[in-house]
Amino acid sequence: MSFFSRLKAIFQAKANKALDAAENPNEMLDLSFEKQTELLTKVRRGVADVATSKKRLELQADKLQASVGNLERQAGAALQAGREDLARTALERKAGVQVQLESILAQKDQLQAEQDKLVSAEQKLTAKIESFRVRKETIKAQYTAAEAQTKIGEAFSGISEDMADVGNKVQTMQARAGAIDELLESGALDDLSVGGDVVDRELAAITSQSSVEADLARLKAQIGPGTASAGEISGGAS
Repeated sequence: MSFFSRLKAIFQAKANKALDAAENPNEMLDLSFEKQTELLTKVRRGVADVATSKKRLELQADKLQASVGNLERQAGAALQAGREDLARTALERKAGVQVQLESILAQKDQLQAEQDKLVSAEQKLTAKIESFRVRKETIKAQYTAAEAQTKIGEAFSGISEDMADVGNKVQTMQARAGAIDELLESGALDDLSVGGDVVDRELAAITSQSSVEADLARLKAQIGPGTASAGEISGGAS
């Protein structure tokens, strides 16, 4: 790997580390969805609490309504018995119970209005959360696809750089091989490939010269001095 390739790899590693440190969009979407779901749970719990309170008021109202009926009957019975004072007392109690009943009924109506608002809010929030859930999954899928495309692009970029490095190395080796071929064809490497170094060549030359002198002396000894004329030597050489 070249210096610039290593440098780029270092920068890419730091950039990836910075991206990992940043918030993941998928996690942000999931967190937002979770918070909305928690809010919906609270609203539904509120609806249940209001409905429970309203039910209690209804039970109290039923008891007070029954008490009003009983006091009405007691007042009538007292009058029939000639006890107007008891009848008056029963009617006074009835009036007090009636006030309590009207107050409870008013509270019940208020709770009913609150419950209606919460139910409406719960329905709207449910629809909003469902819409957000669909959009969330779509956005997450788009982000995942974009992330995959980015990684593929980075992979292709790395492959291209590696191929470029290999191509450069191949070209360098081809150039060296071509240069060696040219030297061999020109004969510049013949002496190196055959004759060895300078000392070896000089020693070989001395040995060859000595051999020639020895052969010449041997021939002179065999033939003897002056036995051949110049014409014979010329004819023999031809």
